[in-house]
Amino acid sequence: MNLSAAPIVCVGGLNIDRKLRLLASALLGSSNPCESHETPGGVVRNVAENLARLGLPVSLVAAVGDDAGGRMLLEQAATVGIDTRAVIRLRRHASDNYTAVLAPDGSLELGLASMPLVESLNPWALAASQPLRASAALVVADGNLPTDTWPLLLGEARASGVPLVGVAVSEAKMERLPERLDGLHLLVMNAGELATIAAEANDAFDALHARGVGCVLVSKGADGLLLSTPGRAPRHWPAPQVHVVDVTGAGDALSAGVCASLLKAPDDFDAAARLGLDLAALTLQTEDSVHPELNPRFLEER
Repeated sequence: MNLSAAPIVCVGGLNIDRKLRLLASALLGSSNPCESHETPGGVVRNVAENLARLGLPVSLVAAVGDDAGGRMLLEQAATVGIDTRAVIRLRRHASDNYTAVLAPDGSLELGLASMPLVESLNPWALAASQPLRASAALVVADGNLPTDTWPLLLGEARASGVPLVGVAVSEAKMERLPERLDGLHLLVMNAGELATIAAEANDAFDALHARGVGCVLVSKGADGLLLSTPGRAPRHWPAPQVHVVDVTGAGDALSAGVCASLLKAPDDFDAAARLGLDLAALTLQTEDSVHPELNPRFLEER
């Protein structure tokens, strides 16, 4: 189901996700029994796979090493339909990885990110893929990107008119966003990341809009979403109630659902919030970072 002939171009993290699920409450300073699970990961990679499984054209701009993990990441991406021709292969490097330590109920206990390769996605490295972004239907960039890359992407968005969606990845990396964010069509984040802007949500929304962000969408987990656009009071969308197997990847599915909806209606953020919540709810019900049975029928049924 191709809503657009032009691709969605996803720029950012590509890594291996290792999930260690504790069998009992964590005992610090001690050995803890756990179950382990390994999947391809990375915020923007997860967004890209969700979109590809929905039947949408997706191109990935990222970096991998020349190790077995990098080969696995590229092969898996090609299998699900992601165009990886713009992925940078770095010789004599190990691919990035993220380890999530999960509590027995599936909630995140501790996240450990070893992601030096994404730091190589600087303006010089992204020059070769500029024509790809200029002809995109939508560009999605995650907060793993180095600080000096954001002015480049924002400038491209303003010049080309291609909507740019930013997806935050952690509270620590919020400081990578520049002061001026003119050209950012939508910023997707969670409540903790919003709190790095201001203690009160409304003050944070006002500050982000004053910096140039068109729409701010904030995930509050089981409490649903807050959606803010300039000149309107924030709207709340409740989350569907589902049995949670694993929270990893749910936020990325939310972002993917939002982007899929924006392809059809770039300024209908409420419809985007609804579709994002539905896809996140589906992903919460699997231990994989992307639901393995996701397919184009998900969009067709909506």
